[in-house]
Amino acid sequence: MDRQTHVNRHLKQITCVGALMVMAGSIAFIPAAHAGMSSSMEEGMEEQEDNLPDTLELGCIIRDFKPKRWDGGHPDFESFSGTTTVGLVAEYLGEDRKPVSSGDLRGMKIQSEFKDSQGRNINPAMYDPDRGDRAGVLVAGSSRNGFTSIERFDQWYRDVPGVNLSKSIQLTLTRVEGTDRYVFDSATDQVHGLHGFFPINDDLYGNFRSDRNYHFTTEINTQFTYHRGTGQVFKFTGDDDVWVFIDGRLVVDLGGLHPKREQFLDLDRLDWLQDGKTHTLDIFHAERRYSGSNFRIETTLQLRAVELPPTSAIYD
Repeated sequence: MDRQTHVNRHLKQITCVGALMVMAGSIAFIPAAHAGMSSSMEEGMEEQEDNLPDTLELGCIIRDFKPKRWDGGHPDFESFSGTTTVGLVAEYLGEDRKPVSSGDLRGMKIQSEFKDSQGRNINPAMYDPDRGDRAGVLVAGSSRNGFTSIERFDQWYRDVPGVNLSKSIQLTLTRVEGTDRYVFDSATDQVHGLHGFFPINDDLYGNFRSDRNYHFTTEINTQFTYHRGTGQVFKFTGDDDVWVFIDGRLVVDLGGLHPKREQFLDLDRLDWLQDGKTHTLDIFHAERRYSGSNFRIETTLQLRAVELPPTSAIYD
């Protein structure tokens, strides 16, 4: 499928969600993943949880940018404000497995959240009234919360001489004792000893204000094995832009500059996943403006690191 077809398909998907938002979604109760299990099944799951690793190590690529007001600064950093905006990127990753602009530089703002039957925020494109989801409201986005151009967005997750500098870091997800949940939370699992997500303080282009570097993107490439019906979930909480793709397809859409926001994903919703097979999960994040940086992953997936592409921190 070519890039334009991907773009058209994604825009059609967002338009459909916008048409649905005027209707109240029916509310239904969906049992928790473990509900209805026999005691022997529950005991088996507890035994399996005891054998899980305590931590998961994920490699990340951080790309640093100069803010707009600096000489040679990037116009997408330190120049926008707003709220959560969906539809800024296409439904599918490009051929080089990087996010692709949808062609809509403004997107659609989430005026009120779309939620599942248990009240958890979901990607509006995942909205399904047959599952008991509750419709939110989307409104036209603003030029103050998107990208300045498709070409400039294409620089976010690629090493570009004179535009960004890059380096690799490690993130550690820690298992919550007695569960199969793994968490990385920048509020507690601090990088460089600072509250919030600041992985490149005093590094690359340097700090914007005092002891913090606020203008960078994060790329994480992982794999996992899907097990249907076992309650595999993924939740991201943070700011600013966050896009999560499974098998190159958008599943979490938290675009634009916004305060700390979250989206929840039940992987059993994804009808293309194959039971017992390995699938990819890619996270693309951006911290674009001074005033806090939050980054939290919570998942029952045993994410496995893959080899990172080379970075070119010599760019200057």
